[in-house]
Amino acid sequence: MTDKLDTRPATLIRDAHRDDLPAILTIHNANIATSTAIWDLEEVGLDERLAWFENRTAAGLPIVVAEVDGVVAGYASYGPWRPKAGYRFTVENSVYVDERFHRRGIASALLTELIDRARGAEVHAIVAGIESGNTGSIQLHERFGFRTVGVLPEVGHKFGRWMDLTLMQLTLPFAPR
Repeated sequence: MTDKLDTRPATLIRDAHRDDLPAILTIHNANIATSTAIWDLEEVGLDERLAWFENRTAAGLPIVVAEVDGVVAGYASYGPWRPKAGYRFTVENSVYVDERFHRRGIASALLTELIDRARGAEVHAIVAGIESGNTGSIQLHERFGFRTVGVLPEVGHKFGRWMDLTLMQLTLPFAPR
């Protein structure tokens, strides 16, 4: 019996650059249009993604992309969970993968990178807000040690239906000085 070789191209996880914004925008807008991963109702323009990019990078927050054969296959970031100073050690993560690259481990690679970066920063808790029907994302986060800490019923509305929000959390061993 011979082992099958994985002939898929390797995934490179790297910091996002401004040149990646058109690809990030395409992935972002596809999630707005076709999924409940993003609860916006209207697609956004490049100016919005540029402002998001500049705000995150100026604050020292990570935006990473997964690149496969020179193509941006997904992106991930984390940002402040809530604006009050008492929450400054808590972030909320986002991971999005182009549908052409689903089921290839890209979301796992992106989430691994975000968690590694959070461990190196002053982050104590990572929160994920996931539409409760998105079992794939919930299972992904569970594999990384996130646990469900609550469900907010019917707090969102999209595609003609009410949506529940599952809140998940990963606590990291960080103590402020």
